[in-house]
Amino acid sequence: MGRLTRAEVQELNRRKVLEAACEEFGACGFRDAKIDRIAERAGLTRGAVYSNFPGKRALYFAVLADLAVRTPTPAAPPEYAGTVREALGALARVRVSRFPLTGAPEPEDRLAMDLPSVVLADTQTRQPYGQLLKLHATVLGLALEHLGGSTRRLVPMAETVLTLLHGADQLAAAAPGFVDPFQVVAACEQLAELAPQHGEWAPPHLPYVPKARPVDEPWAPPAATDALRGETARLADDGVVAVLGLHRLEAAEEAVRAAAQPRQTAVTVALVTGEPGELGPLARLTVADLGAGLRQAFPRGSWPPVRIVHDESGAVAAAVGVSAVSDATETAVRIAGGRIVARAEGRGACHAAAGA
Repeated sequence: MGRLTRAEVQELNRRKVLEAACEEFGACGFRDAKIDRIAERAGLTRGAVYSNFPGKRALYFAVLADLAVRTPTPAAPPEYAGTVREALGALARVRVSRFPLTGAPEPEDRLAMDLPSVVLADTQTRQPYGQLLKLHATVLGLALEHLGGSTRRLVPMAETVLTLLHGADQLAAAAPGFVDPFQVVAACEQLAELAPQHGEWAPPHLPYVPKARPVDEPWAPPAATDALRGETARLADDGVVAVLGLHRLEAAEEAVRAAAQPRQTAVTVALVTGEPGELGPLARLTVADLGAGLRQAFPRGSWPPVRIVHDESGAVAAAVGVSAVSDATETAVRIAGGRIVARAEGRGACHAAAGA
């Protein structure tokens, strides 16, 4: 066997650190886990750990993201033709099956139990996580609308479902045995019968919406992966490509709603951040959870035409024309016939470009 390349050695060491950290966080929890012990478990130096991950929190997010991406999830059968009620029930059953209902949690369950407290500990993680959940609710709500052929906006319903499930998850961890999983599932199913309180879509306030500029530029998108479906993202298709920082993910819905044919217009959301080492794994974790829920609760044909790309290299942003990214980035382009035909930057850019 030949010698490993430098890149192969780096990837091998990264994998060793992730495996060792998974053991350490599972055994000790986030607060009591030690980087020195993780290095010892991996057979590496403390410096080697920090050369791969900027800190303990970043490493914790990376462990959870790695597990979420690598854990196989069964897909809804092809013949499945569910209702909104059935989809919400299926989604809830997937979630409550992971609740620590009695006794001490298993190590793999304990890993995720610390996530809320770790996120809440710092404003640097709270706002991006809130926006990631907004994106989660947006895609889930659009899937519910597609499934039921609804003319109502069901994103508020999706937000309520996620609120119920996240709250029940935390309570189940704090008081094992208190939460009745059957009641949680039934409550989620009942939400299908409720009319949304704010069902109409309201576009962004006009003073803050930039105008999309008509352009005629070649569109040469890089190869990218749709993190929702785990397949190649067809960026060359007609539609909207939005480069969004982790503070502006709610704008994804603006791109969908502003399109002339929202159920047919492809919208690609390229996620960027000014802190890729720490917030990148948090984004991968949240999107992986969303994708797993969609696969298990919705037939493939009911998925909305939304793609999510983790653009940590900045390749998609560069193709769109964004030279520097931050968590406040919002730039969108309209693609038609293999060319960029409209571009908008700043708050409201998604709405402007999609409606161009």
